[in-house]
Amino acid sequence: MGKQALISVSDKTGVVEFGRSLTERGWTLLSTGGTFAALQEAGVPVTAVSDMTGFPEMLDGRVKTLHPAIHGGILARREDGHLAELAAQGFGTIDLVCVNLYPFRETVARGAPDADVIENIDIGGPAMIRSAAKNHAGVLVLVDPADYELALQDEVSGTERRRLAAKAYRHTSEYDAAITAYLEGDSDELPTRLPPELTLNLSKVAEVRYGENPHQPGAIYRWGGAHGPVMDARVVAGKPMSFNNYADADAAWALCTELAAQEEGMVCVAVKHGNPCGVARANDVRAAWELARDADTLSVFGGVVAVSGRVDLNAAQAMRGTFLEVLIAPDVTPEAVEWFAAKKPDLRVLIAGKAEAVSVLDLRPLVGGFAVQERDTRPWDDLCPEVVTTRQPRDEEWNDLRFAWAVVKHARSNAVVLARGGVSVGLGAGAVSRIWAAERAVANAGERAHGASLASEAFFPFDDVVRLAAGAGVTAILQPGGAKRDPEVIAAANELGLSMVFTGSRHFRH
Repeated sequence: MGKQALISVSDKTGVVEFGRSLTERGWTLLSTGGTFAALQEAGVPVTAVSDMTGFPEMLDGRVKTLHPAIHGGILARREDGHLAELAAQGFGTIDLVCVNLYPFRETVARGAPDADVIENIDIGGPAMIRSAAKNHAGVLVLVDPADYELALQDEVSGTERRRLAAKAYRHTSEYDAAITAYLEGDSDELPTRLPPELTLNLSKVAEVRYGENPHQPGAIYRWGGAHGPVMDARVVAGKPMSFNNYADADAAWALCTELAAQEEGMVCVAVKHGNPCGVARANDVRAAWELARDADTLSVFGGVVAVSGRVDLNAAQAMRGTFLEVLIAPDVTPEAVEWFAAKKPDLRVLIAGKAEAVSVLDLRPLVGGFAVQERDTRPWDDLCPEVVTTRQPRDEEWNDLRFAWAVVKHARSNAVVLARGGVSVGLGAGAVSRIWAAERAVANAGERAHGASLASEAFFPFDDVVRLAAGAGVTAILQPGGAKRDPEVIAAANELGLSMVFTGSRHFRH
């Protein structure tokens, strides 16, 4: 008996041409269902699996390839004993298995009813793939149309067979991970809790020249079926994105969208090395950019900028004098794109994608594993702010406190932010001491600290930050509270005539 190939695919890209090429090389094709129909309609000689097994499909097609003639033909080692057993049963070997699986993830993504989703859990497909991958020394296993050409070679090396087998097991592993997540109650295929076991179903979506430094290889991967605003952004002008560009753009966009959701107006966020360095709200994109830029012109240089509104030519031209790495926006006019390409060819201009099927889990790498937590997504409206001083914040101070609280949440601890009039006027982040963070924020603000509001992502262990802030002209403070010396801190604020608000919720970010 000549060589036999079993072909049963949901992704039919190139399958007719592949099948025809196999038959021209003397292969016998076996197939089922839609693949059988597609090959037959194209005039490619093909045998139905049910004709070969002598057993009809049953249970609406749930059982068709689960038969000894199939799995025996795949799993038999190419040695006398196994081959004799096959021959005694009248079975032949199956030397190529070309299978990709029912579109489970696509069915979930289109919001299909649960019954349809369950029906799209493939059983026979994974069994055949795993069987073929186990016996890859004698069976070629194909799960990707990109590998069809390789299978048409006269000889496929043991190294390539092993690579195809590993690819096949990865294919079924990712498929099982998606099913597990769905059955655990997360229809976006990503975990929402902290399960005993966590499968990272990652697929490469972008190459980068290197990681954080030239000696570190790097790439961008998608988790399951997730889509991210930066990962799936369209680069409409400029150079390809770097590893650091992705990280900073993601940080900038996260803060930009959080502030944009608070109230009307346009928001601009500039980020450098993962920390916000200039943040502003204004009536239009150009004004927001100019305020954010002027908040810290030194740090904004070479930074990444996110804006919440459409970038037109007027806004683009306002960025002429500042070197930036990335600009990300929900939209950019064709005129602005053309101007950026001509005047700032090194600037990567991105139109943000949609965030879909995003996990609430936050992973931090450790040597040998990960620290995993739920993302810090607690909104302002979930807090119960308590004024703990005699003096109440004025309306404009409340606005700035809320603004500063959002900004400090996205800065590395220890972090302190000063804001005035919807602009970050001073920021100290990543300090090993809270007073050092406050000193940096006050120094950054200079005269702009007069009348500003201050937010800290964690409580004050002493009253030193209060006294520093009051001396610089700060009039209102927001912090979680909860320190042993809270009474002393509150007393200092009352003594100095400041308003102080406790949120009862901290925002450490390491």
